[in-house]
Amino acid sequence: MESGPAVFAGMVFALFGSGLLLWTVTRARQRRPVALGVSPVASVTCASLAGLAALILAMWCFTRV
Repeated sequence: MESGPAVFAGMVFALFGSGLLLWTVTRARQRRPVALGVSPVASVTCASLAGLAALILAMWCFTRV
């Protein structure tokens, strides 16, 4: 019964993390800013770390199923 919320949370984290990483890579390849008013290196780094953290949380949720 408790695997339902774990699957839902894992899917949310996986979709968010993969979407964020895809968006960050697309913006960086086009040489467009990831965040306005922030250093390009810092914004790509922070967005990439947030995307990876979300994917790691998704994997952790899926191990709880």
